[in-house]
Amino acid sequence: MSEESGKAFGPSAIATPANALTLGRLVVSPLFALLVGAIGSTSWLLWALWCVLVLSDGLDGYVARWHGTTRSGAFLDPLADKFLVLGALAALAVVGTFAWLPVALIAFREVAMSAYRFRAGRRGVSVPARRLAKAKTVVQDLAVGLAILPPLGTAHPSAARTTLWVAVALTLVSGIEYVLDARRQLRGARPGTARVLTGGSPR
Repeated sequence: MSEESGKAFGPSAIATPANALTLGRLVVSPLFALLVGAIGSTSWLLWALWCVLVLSDGLDGYVARWHGTTRSGAFLDPLADKFLVLGALAALAVVGTFAWLPVALIAFREVAMSAYRFRAGRRGVSVPARRLAKAKTVVQDLAVGLAILPPLGTAHPSAARTTLWVAVALTLVSGIEYVLDARRQLRGARPGTARVLTGGSPR
């Protein structure tokens, strides 16, 4: 029996444990943003909840690989990540922890890349994640975590703000890498012919 045939779910499956974890993260994301506005930007409750949400991202990826990756999961996972990070960053900008400029730059890149992936997909090109894109997600998560951690977020907010600007740099550079890679693929791609760039699930 091949490794693929031993998986519990096929590529077209929707109701999977991994998708349940991803949907849970998607639902809780706006609640987290509302909590930031309700109880302030630094709180042990917020920090604990953020750690759970971030760890769930790695957990659903592990579960997906164990039971079998799906097309629905490949779509929902990065969507949940974007909702989580952008919602948290916007909430922290509203309460004054972060400036709006770095948050807007990250949001612009994410929206632009989503539109680019849609265009590339119509030409038959899949645009998975590069290592730098995965790194920017980690740094974005770290920036939020530092901002809401009570001892550090209150006494040394510059640590979180500096980390956020590092995330902005990684976010923009990874976006440029995607465009340069995919432009070469799009020139030779024909509609209906799937072509995949190197990497993992899209971010």
